[in-house]
Amino acid sequence: MKLKLFLLSLIILVSASLEAQELKKYERSTFVSKNDTLPYRILFPEDFDSSKKYPVLFFLHGRGESGDNMTHGGRLFLKKDTRKNYPAIIIFPQCPKDSYWANVDISTDSTGKRSFDFQKGGEPTKAMHALLGLVERMLEKPYADKQQIYVGGLSMGGMGTFELLRRKPEVFAAAFAICGGDNVKNVKKYRRIPLWIFHGAKDDIVDPQFSERIVEELHKKGNDVKFTVYPEANHNSWDSAFAEPDLLPWLFSNIKD
Repeated sequence: MKLKLFLLSLIILVSASLEAQELKKYERSTFVSKNDTLPYRILFPEDFDSSKKYPVLFFLHGRGESGDNMTHGGRLFLKKDTRKNYPAIIIFPQCPKDSYWANVDISTDSTGKRSFDFQKGGEPTKAMHALLGLVERMLEKPYADKQQIYVGGLSMGGMGTFELLRRKPEVFAAAFAICGGDNVKNVKKYRRIPLWIFHGAKDDIVDPQFSERIVEELHKKGNDVKFTVYPEANHNSWDSAFAEPDLLPWLFSNIKD
């Protein structure tokens, strides 16, 4: 029994070590401009050639990865087939622990349950302001294909995805948002952008109604938004979303006019 536990622990340690080594393929960098500072990680395509143009994807993490943590999503873009079939520049901005991607008021009741009050308009948060600058900086790069700029995110990052879309609707060719939310009055800002929205039906952290309302509003405005609900999923609907075989083919097939 002890030998089995030892071998299991060894396998877990080796697996974690290999995953950490893989994630090191993302280069660390920092965006700095006036009062804005935003760390980020960036993955360039294999055999990157700065004389060519590449799609750019910004991926916004959830609250639990704020600071200097990278857990969810990174391995999706490290897969051999993904790198071969979708040579793109992948950027993981890192939200500071004292900020938030989206302009939302969060309160917690006596039971620990959180409620979200998404704001209409308003000034961007410190993190979002810096992210807007990073997006502009990347658009200046000669190797960034301006017809193929994308954004996606989960939880806080799903909220940030909607926030970024409404602040820069002219930039993005398509986007995906996992277990996020927004004020429906902001939807008109990104009504023309192809979107795929995901949520777990049993999510007790971010109510699935937030996504449902956005989808309903987009339909009213003529957007044929894709919407996937996982009946048995709680807050972690991202593992299922990342496993969708059509996610990346759909995303990168959208090219801005």
